[in-house]
Amino acid sequence: MELAIRHWDRLGNGGLDFTELGFGSAPLGNLYRSISDAEAEALLEAAWASGVRYFDTAPLYGFGLSETRLNRFLRGKTRDDYVISTKVGRLLRAVPQEQRDGTGKWFDVPSRAEVYDYGYDAVFRSMEFSLERLGLDRVDILYAHDLDVFNHGSQATLDARLAEFMAGGYRALVELRDQGVIRAFGAGINEWQPCQWMAERGDFDLFLLAGRYTLLEQEALDTFLPLCEARGIGIVIGGPYNSGILATGPKPGAFYNYDPAPQAILDRVARIEAVCARHGVRMVDAAFQFPLCHPAVVSVIPGGQGVAEMEENLRAATAGIPAVLWSDLKAEGLMRPDAPVG
Repeated sequence: MELAIRHWDRLGNGGLDFTELGFGSAPLGNLYRSISDAEAEALLEAAWASGVRYFDTAPLYGFGLSETRLNRFLRGKTRDDYVISTKVGRLLRAVPQEQRDGTGKWFDVPSRAEVYDYGYDAVFRSMEFSLERLGLDRVDILYAHDLDVFNHGSQATLDARLAEFMAGGYRALVELRDQGVIRAFGAGINEWQPCQWMAERGDFDLFLLAGRYTLLEQEALDTFLPLCEARGIGIVIGGPYNSGILATGPKPGAFYNYDPAPQAILDRVARIEAVCARHGVRMVDAAFQFPLCHPAVVSVIPGGQGVAEMEENLRAATAGIPAVLWSDLKAEGLMRPDAPVG
């Protein structure tokens, strides 16, 4: 079965075509474990053969390794055959090994320190570095990366970074879009609240929202997703499995939001899984398909460090979900009654 395409054209400039299954390339940066160049190439080849044509990356992912691995893979591809996004907000500084960031998270990567910079000039510098690593002359989308409390530690620090971005980096992104250098811009964030804050203050095209609109979490329906729908803002969903638990099930040690899942989450997932089982549906398939029911969503980009995980994501992306599953989840209080499901 072919992957479905979602056409997005908020600006009337021809827009972009997103495959419903996109490729989140943090694993290419040796996230949590090292993979070889051959493994990375095989994973990308499997994605391409499956029909995936949207690739998302970032300087942070392996401190440039993800982008350089994409370079080798994409070199033989026709540029108009795929959509690619990368991110701004961090510059990478070469440092001695003992001073590098990301120890225990990124393995066998260049020795770099992260320098947060959401200013005007930093956007241009970051894009130029990314173009060199990717071996491309253009990217389609730039996202401001990690403007959230999760990364900056406190609301006060985040507020200062948001002010820095809106005064500087945001202006640069508008210029790049208006000049046709990029097709669209937005932000890639772990929380919907900063996305809404920005959407209310600027002319944003797309948000990559990680883990905040899933079978487990639908608070974004309160105000953020209706705002996006009204303005034609597209949503890319990252982390559709909430760091794993919606794919693995509520087994001991299952991960939720990058940490072992608390008991309340384990219990809720067990109830969701039981409803899925009654209908002969894999929970991972329901978890992938659920965000796509929202009209603002253009793509879902789960991670995956191997060909087997890529094949599982493809199976989830092409699964059919009976409408009665959604209605039963709502009836049991496991899904918001206002969540779009058709």
